[in-house]
Amino acid sequence: MGPKPATEGCCNPVKKPGPVSMDHVLLALREAKEERDLRIRSLFNFFDVANAGFLDYAQIEAGLSALQIPPEYKYAKDLLKVCDANRDGRVDYHEFRRYMDAKELELYRIFQAIDVEHNGCILPEELWDALVKAGIEIDDEELARFVEHVDKDNNGIITFEEWRDFLLLYPHEATIENIYHHWERVCLVDIGEHAVIPHGIAKHVHRSKYFIAGGIAGAASRTATAPLDRLKVILQVQTTHAHIGPALKKIWKEGGILGFFRGNGINVVKVAPESAIKFYAYEMLKNVICDIKGEDKGDIGTSGRLLAGGMAGAVAQTVIYQLDLVKARLQTYSCESGKVPKVGTLTKDIWLKEGSRAFYKGLLPSLLGIIPYAGIDLAAYETLKDMSKTYILHHDSEPGPLIQLGCGTISGALGATCVYPLQVIRTRMQAQQANTTDAYKGMADVFRRTFQHEGLRGFYKGLFPNLLKVVPAASITYMVYESMKKSLDLD
Repeated sequence: MGPKPATEGCCNPVKKPGPVSMDHVLLALREAKEERDLRIRSLFNFFDVANAGFLDYAQIEAGLSALQIPPEYKYAKDLLKVCDANRDGRVDYHEFRRYMDAKELELYRIFQAIDVEHNGCILPEELWDALVKAGIEIDDEELARFVEHVDKDNNGIITFEEWRDFLLLYPHEATIENIYHHWERVCLVDIGEHAVIPHGIAKHVHRSKYFIAGGIAGAASRTATAPLDRLKVILQVQTTHAHIGPALKKIWKEGGILGFFRGNGINVVKVAPESAIKFYAYEMLKNVICDIKGEDKGDIGTSGRLLAGGMAGAVAQTVIYQLDLVKARLQTYSCESGKVPKVGTLTKDIWLKEGSRAFYKGLLPSLLGIIPYAGIDLAAYETLKDMSKTYILHHDSEPGPLIQLGCGTISGALGATCVYPLQVIRTRMQAQQANTTDAYKGMADVFRRTFQHEGLRGFYKGLFPNLLKVVPAASITYMVYESMKKSLDLD
């Protein structure tokens, strides 16, 4: 990358990682407290052209335009939301100052993390290393463009003052990945009428890690809740009065303690790719939606989350549906002798006796159920997590494990309850062999016969163990997923 640029004029009051304070920020900026107070007040007055004493959406948008933020990339709404602590639609000076204090501290922390030599400047190679660690591949030309955009005095290094000026009004969390995407979009809209994405931009090397995070999360949650899943399926296929006590005795009689885990092996094999595909597709679809809407990835809105979650669930369910059917047959297989058929033998029997179409029995109600379930589940989880950031935590804080547990519990229970009747129909279609005399003729036939003989209660058989299952399952899934994202540097 050539010789290192000179670092004269740089100041780094913190020589090793650790807590930082506003005193450190002032030293790094070579700025007195009074000078900083005057600078922030002047910036507030710059937006408050009407001298109203507060900022609203129109003033913030006009101010960003005056700062030559292109119309294609305004974030006035997000900036208002982050600054407006009391949610009255206005930002007074104290709220504005609170945002500025928190943002400058946040920016100094990440500046410190990138400045590994602790000389008070970000060198191009330090920025490149930070991007690689975040899973972002960038070539020398793009790196030079990045540094050039931030480095206002063109000396080949980025001081904290330049870093602050580049990101001070950026309302989202200042992770290295968010900062890169911020520069990427600014770069895109700054190049005038011939707006094209620079060659090689946004080549990420970490996306396959979403498969790992989602797979491990799904496998862990299903294993922990396998007994409740078996009980739920047994109750769903009963067309007479279904009671939990007799169902538990039946499971114990057929296989003892291991009977409660029948089908768990294939369930883990099934759910690992299913969960991985769902989370991977969800993250990718969020990118597509935000590109179409021209918004930041972190805020695609509730409708965007519903669409991305529903489509991701449908894709995952379709890919692994054959395994789902075999699992249902294995869990409902009646064997008084205790002998459970092997997965390969059972699969072969289905193929020979019922044909290949049998492996897709119940796919329609499954898809009709998974789209709203995944949409409600994922959308509710992220919405609740965002609400926790706004109303429980400080804006720059990430929810801890307990809050993630609560968000996953509520979102999972809500999604499962809404679509449960479709789950009952799907399970009954999966469990019944096609060559029996009373076999269901399709989804409508299952619905008609269930309603005729069992009433509305028939569509909610097994709901209680399902809720007992889905609450810890969702919570474990999301906690493990969030933990794996951090471990794999996906946050």
